[in-house]
Amino acid sequence: MSSHSLDRTGTSSLEGTMAEHFVEFTSVRKNFGQVEVLHDVSLSVRRGEVMCILGPSGAGKSTLLRCVNRLEKHDGGAIFVDGEMVGYTARNGQLLELREKDVAPQRRGIGMVFQRFNLFPHMTVLENITEAPIGINRMKRSAANEEARSILERVGLADKAAAYPNQLSGGQQQRVAIARALAMHPKLMLFDEPTSALDPELVGEVLDVMKSLAEGGMTMIVVTHEIGFAREVADTVVFMAEGRVVEVGTPDEIFVNPKNQRTKEFLANVL
Repeated sequence: MSSHSLDRTGTSSLEGTMAEHFVEFTSVRKNFGQVEVLHDVSLSVRRGEVMCILGPSGAGKSTLLRCVNRLEKHDGGAIFVDGEMVGYTARNGQLLELREKDVAPQRRGIGMVFQRFNLFPHMTVLENITEAPIGINRMKRSAANEEARSILERVGLADKAAAYPNQLSGGQQQRVAIARALAMHPKLMLFDEPTSALDPELVGEVLDVMKSLAEGGMTMIVVTHEIGFAREVADTVVFMAEGRVVEVGTPDEIFVNPKNQRTKEFLANVL
């Protein structure tokens, strides 16, 4: 383990707040070279809550999401998921970076769906979904297949188990990507603009699956430009710009009565 330049003060008090929140971002910072892409981001997500993050391109939304499962390493502050600090452990008043093998179990409980579907083209839909449960969780193939078929039914693709990705529409591929994430029994789902690569007529079928997950109590953080989805499904809406959290509120507070001028300008352009 290597020590890190994260803030070391207040670590124990940070950990004391975790009982209240399922996901906690505390003064998170991230730089790419000299460019600060996340500046002092503090947010919290309750268990079973849906948080939607909006903002212009370059706001740091996707970077923040990728820090949750360590696809990116944050340079300051702390992220907790279900009471556990992501990527680091506190020891003798210092934060030590976890080894990759110790990060893997943390990552396993966090499902992520990307803009692009990232399916294995040479595998069937069923094989794409069962690859990780069998390879990582050591699940028996028969049990993994049975569960995968159940999840496919849940996302409306029960008849596509034997299909290959190139035989599916973009919306169907994204639903397979969601099914693949669900097969690992995540306690948290991250969505990084999951409909942005889809033709407009295919967006609804993916959003419908996401709505059903929300109704089932899945904790979700969603980076999206789909204002209608955020208005209908989100418990909390976050507006980010230039790496900072500008405004946080309920859908009504953000969409009907935004307080910040930057938020008002953004919404005027997208509504």
